[in-house]
Amino acid sequence: MSMRELVVLGTASQAPTRARNHNGYVLRWDDEVILFDPGEGSQRQLLHTTVTATDLTRICITHFHGDHCLGLPGTIQRLSLDRVSRPVAVHFPAEGAEYFARLRHASSFYETAELAVTPIEADGQRIALRCGTLEARRLRHPIDTYGYRLVEPDGCRMLPERLAAYGIEGPAVGELQRVGHLDLDGHRVTRDEVSVPRPGQRFAFVMDTGLCDGVYALAEQADLLVIESTFLESEAALAAEVGHLTAGQAARVAAESGVRRLVLTHFSQRYADPRRFADEARAHFDGDLVIAEDLTTVQVPPRRVPSAG
Repeated sequence: MSMRELVVLGTASQAPTRARNHNGYVLRWDDEVILFDPGEGSQRQLLHTTVTATDLTRICITHFHGDHCLGLPGTIQRLSLDRVSRPVAVHFPAEGAEYFARLRHASSFYETAELAVTPIEADGQRIALRCGTLEARRLRHPIDTYGYRLVEPDGCRMLPERLAAYGIEGPAVGELQRVGHLDLDGHRVTRDEVSVPRPGQRFAFVMDTGLCDGVYALAEQADLLVIESTFLESEAALAAEVGHLTAGQAARVAAESGVRRLVLTHFSQRYADPRRFADEARAHFDGDLVIAEDLTTVQVPPRRVPSAG
């Protein structure tokens, strides 16, 4: 069975705390295992999960502030230490290529791993994956920053009762799915007659940003949205000044965008009680809400069940 889940490595913002490591998030999505924003200590945090460096297929960096990328040197060196035999893709803002080069070779090591480096050069850039499309959208922050969105193509769900009514079974079902129709005793049965649409699942990852079009574009109809909520509404002016979101803003984005499960993270060290973020978010969002904690796992919600009509 395919696995679709988020493994949280760290949830702090600029400075870690005793309870929160710097950022780090792993998305398991079928055959993709994507590490987002490995902050300092991410390599060690992985040791407390069921994910290993050899599992990683892709690394995505939203921007080059330290709490989102200082774990990159250790992660890259670990790929070589463990002799990962397949290429690992790496994406980051193209404007930060110099920072990436410095981090990649921050210290001496014997490099054996192969990195497939594909910088993000434009808003809306798309990268084809076996499981769908990875899209990057520009965010609003003091340095060049992109969020990421993984979109599975729409498909269809075959209806057993309708297939049975036409006597379609076995290999004929697969042929009908591939070709779109079957000719049976002079009558053509189309795929639409025996199926209902099945929307593809969507995951969105939104880090350091103020409110902007890119935030909404990433969040639209996401089954799972991971989004920063650095501040509470009492510091809304500061959030706007430094390019961050409040918990209330993040929750309103989720509500207005049709998000199913909302994960708030990237909390300022000034707040000791995470329940304050939940209370603020609940005023705007009544769906599934997760206040992220280090070393927890969040499942992508089960697929929406389409109506048979």
